[in-house]
Amino acid sequence: MPELHRYRIFASHAWHRDEAYKRLFQFLDAAPLFIYSNYSVPQDKAFVGMNNTQLIEQLKRQVRPVEAVIILGGMYVSHSGWIQAEINFAKSIGKPIIGVMPWGAQRMPQAVTNAADIVVGWNTSSIVNAIRKYAI
Repeated sequence: MPELHRYRIFASHAWHRDEAYKRLFQFLDAAPLFIYSNYSVPQDKAFVGMNNTQLIEQLKRQVRPVEAVIILGGMYVSHSGWIQAEINFAKSIGKPIIGVMPWGAQRMPQAVTNAADIVVGWNTSSIVNAIRKYAI
C-alpha cells in the first residue's frame, strides 16, 4: 500500500470558543485513509503575553507552511478581525481557503464565501474531499 500524503492544514478558531474547532479535528481524525498535521494552535497552547503585532507574526508563521487553510464559517461573525487577517494573509501567499458552513446553517458569512476556493458542508467527507482537491 502506498504511503498516505500528510496534509498540512491550518484552521481558524478562537481559543475561548473552540467547540467547532475541536469537532472539525474529530471529523478529520475519523476520516479513513486521511492523515494531516495541524498547524493551528489549540487553546491549551494559546500564546500568552503577545501584543497584536507579535500575534500576527506568529499567525503568519503558522499559515506559511500549510497546504490549505480552513475557515469555520460560524466563527467569522464573532471573530471577524482575526479571521479576516488569516484570510488576507493566506490569500496573499496563494494558500487555498476551504470555507466550512456552520453546522445547521443555511448561510455563510459573505466574507468567507468571497475568499474561499470552495465552501463545503459540515461533514467529514466534504471537508476531507476539499482538502484533497485544493491542498497545494
